[in-house]
Amino acid sequence: MLGRVGAAVGEVARASVEVGPHAGAHRVALRAGVSVLVPLAVLVLAGRVDLTPYAAFGAMTSLYGRHHGHVDRSGMQLGAATAFTATVGLGVLAAALPGQHAWLVVLVGALVAGAGQVLADALAWHPPGSTFLVFAFCVCASIPGLGLLDVPLALAVSALSAAFSLLVGHVGVLRDRTGYRVPTLPAMSVRTALGTPARRRWVAVVLGCALVGGSACLLVRFEHPYWGIVAAVAALGGADHRTRLVRAVHRAVGTVLGVLVAWPLLAAHPRGLAAVAVVCVTQIGAELFIGRNYALALLFITPLALMISQLAHEQPVGPLLLDRVGSTAVGAGVSLVAVVALLAARRTPS
Repeated sequence: MLGRVGAAVGEVARASVEVGPHAGAHRVALRAGVSVLVPLAVLVLAGRVDLTPYAAFGAMTSLYGRHHGHVDRSGMQLGAATAFTATVGLGVLAAALPGQHAWLVVLVGALVAGAGQVLADALAWHPPGSTFLVFAFCVCASIPGLGLLDVPLALAVSALSAAFSLLVGHVGVLRDRTGYRVPTLPAMSVRTALGTPARRRWVAVVLGCALVGGSACLLVRFEHPYWGIVAAVAALGGADHRTRLVRAVHRAVGTVLGVLVAWPLLAAHPRGLAAVAVVCVTQIGAELFIGRNYALALLFITPLALMISQLAHEQPVGPLLLDRVGSTAVGAGVSLVAVVALLAARRTPS
């Protein structure tokens, strides 16, 4: 038994330092960078920095279908754009509710994680899973001072930003000699996504890890318990349990290193177009490495996420960074324990 555990640990350790091939990542990174740069810059120049988080989440539409042709990619992005816009609206609606609602954010965030997993499976999204949807909901739901009148404005900004991402994704049409085809939404098959006991169990695992990760962070009084939800869901985004173990390790280690990168950037307190530049550069860096080594990508993902959080609601840098490390460690740890338990159950004779 110990030998088998040691071999598994060694395999995960080796996989954690592997760097995959480039595989045209620069094209994806360029699309993502342009998609986020233009909407955020327009809002900053218009004096509406408060709306930039909604635009940033709409721009995440550009991250979907990186390995697909432009028509299939655009079809996948149509589904993602719709989901992001709805999730942003749900988050702002939650923020507009009166009173303290940290537990509501955790509960609904976990439900978004489970529902997003079903949606991602039904529409065959790439990247898979519900990480970005959870992030979008939780950040928007945690912005203070919002009211019900902010909901339609947030929906409009997110939808317009997502539409711009779709336009950027269509640039490939200009060099496609096979002729233009109108993209369509992929056929949704919730029955397929939940069609087997294994798929239903996995959705329950995602929802449960999100709920436990967020609740644990809330109980130990972390200021951003939703980071525990995001970390838990992100670690479960791999195609198999081995990949999920690697992602959990990457998430924890990469976040610590990413915080060291974020520290001087946030300590400089970038404003306006300087903040937009940080978001754009880190988005490009994340896309250059996300398919090659998740820990390296987190050197960019961490400052990117923190910068978006600061745009939404600026906070003291030191406590923010410590909270990021602690919440991420809890969320990634929850998923790591869950995956190890699933592996042990699979290998235990009945």
